[in-house]
Order: sequence, then structure tokens, then C-alpha cells
Amino acid sequence: MATPLPTTHRALTVPEVMDALSLSRFKVYNLIRSRELKSITIGRARRIPAESLRTFMETKLEEAA
Repeated sequence: MATPLPTTHRALTVPEVMDALSLSRFKVYNLIRSRELKSITIGRARRIPAESLRTFMETKLEEAA
């Protein structure tokens, strides 16, 4: 079951981003490591701001056009 993209001002977990992009955990962490997908760490928890996910997707769409 696909999860709709969240509203802004929300921090997503890695599994939520995996579901939104239909990617593996490994690929999501590679996007984070390469700084293509911005994230923050709070303690041991990694969070991706919803706006960062939107920006990433818009960039990829522009590149594909």
C-alpha cells in the first residue's frame, strides 16, 4: 500500500522514503551519503525532511526532461 507524500514540516524515516521512492534501504542510504538527499541525525535516528524529498524528486524530474 503506497503512502501519499507527506505535507511539509515533517521529517520522514528511511523506511518511509524507501516506500515513497520504491527503493531499497541501501539505495536510500547511498543517496544520503552522496548528499543527493539531505537528511538530519538526531541521536541515532536519521530523518529526511519532506521538503528534501520533494526537492530531490523535482531535481530528478528536471534532469530527465
